[in-house]
Amino acid sequence: MKPPTLPRSPFEPTRRPGRDRSGLVALVLGVLLSGATGLEAATYYVGGAGANNGNPGTAGQPWGTLQHAADQVGAGDLVIVRSGNYVGFQLSTSGTAGQRIRFVGEPGATITSDNPSTPDGINLEGASYVDIEGFTVNGRGRAGIRAVLCDSVTLRNNVAAGNDRWGIFTGFCDDLLIEGNATSGSLVEHGIYVSNSGDRPIIRGNWIFDNNANGIHMNGDVSQGGDGVISDAVVEDNVIFGNGTNGGSGINCDGVQDSLIRNNLIYDQHASGISLYQIDGGGPSTGNRVLNNTVHVASDGRWALNIQDGATGNEIVNNTLWSDHGFRGAIDISADSLSGLTSAHNAVEDRMTTDGGNSTITLAEWQTLTGDVGSFVASPAQLFESPGSDYHPLVGSPAIDAGQTRADVPTDLEGRPRPLGPAFDVGAYEGAGVIFVDGFESGDILAW
Repeated sequence: MKPPTLPRSPFEPTRRPGRDRSGLVALVLGVLLSGATGLEAATYYVGGAGANNGNPGTAGQPWGTLQHAADQVGAGDLVIVRSGNYVGFQLSTSGTAGQRIRFVGEPGATITSDNPSTPDGINLEGASYVDIEGFTVNGRGRAGIRAVLCDSVTLRNNVAAGNDRWGIFTGFCDDLLIEGNATSGSLVEHGIYVSNSGDRPIIRGNWIFDNNANGIHMNGDVSQGGDGVISDAVVEDNVIFGNGTNGGSGINCDGVQDSLIRNNLIYDQHASGISLYQIDGGGPSTGNRVLNNTVHVASDGRWALNIQDGATGNEIVNNTLWSDHGFRGAIDISADSLSGLTSAHNAVEDRMTTDGGNSTITLAEWQTLTGDVGSFVASPAQLFESPGSDYHPLVGSPAIDAGQTRADVPTDLEGRPRPLGPAFDVGAYEGAGVIFVDGFESGDILAW
């Protein structure tokens, strides 16, 4: 049996064909719903038979609305939301580091109306140490989920589709975790927008697709206060496709510094692939590591990697960078961003520019200019199983064992260890020639 032709679902981080995960899912759900944190806290229920806000919120006598639950909860409380359609809620109460507030939607828990205070489905307004998990929030007036002026918020395994402006929006949030969500079809802007000077965000394992502008947008936006810089971000293991019909990037970084962008798959991108620059940010996007990403820009798109506005000191290693556009290509970097650049072991289109595309240079000229070592020219057809649907390395792909060994990329997009052969593979996936027996992998993945 061949490996799956599509990247993994955001709700199955290490999907294997044919494997029955029902027991594991039940176990994980049981832990979630038990509120097993090692601390005593109240567990409340919303929805189901007999739901009414006059009830005590127990399993047998649940509350009727999410806003009532949000008005009652305190640090350490868990709110379990049963299947059904709900008006959204706004939460302004914080948990603590040891006693988080958690809203967990059971399958089918769906927000069908904006919350009573803002044109969003779920709104966290100054609410820190909060987890939002398992909700479907579609077609809202602004954002599916919004979190602002907060610390240590987790947004996990939610679906946000067809919202007016953003799937998920955050502002001034430190230590944010956005993990395992599916954000798609934002009508005006982005799938995930991390804004303002919130540091240490983690954006991991999401599916982000068919949004009008950026897939992921990170913007320090100094005009709104703070230093205007997002520092120490980690953007990893995301599957990003079909975004940018109105411009933008798969991953867009304005004023993002000292951050790690690794193991992301970006394809069918209708504008840029990954961009590092400064327009609104409080400083240029400097000191970032862009490692083991696979970027394939569509024929109506731009450059696979875009580095501008004095974005110096960036490291570009082990990526595949290709644009199907007629006269654009792998890398567009401004002359004032070349200082401190490290470029190595990338699989690229034989077309780069340092002047916005007014002229182009070949890989050989790029290597003379930058000191690049180990990079090579290879097309998607030479690299991948089926460009457009399956970006695992083709057996015999020049990407296999062609990468630089990196301690900061220990696994690939699907959690496989790196390396599987004598050296790292280039791109988001490690290993070709995966063998399956009766739906299970036969031992570890084999790199042929």
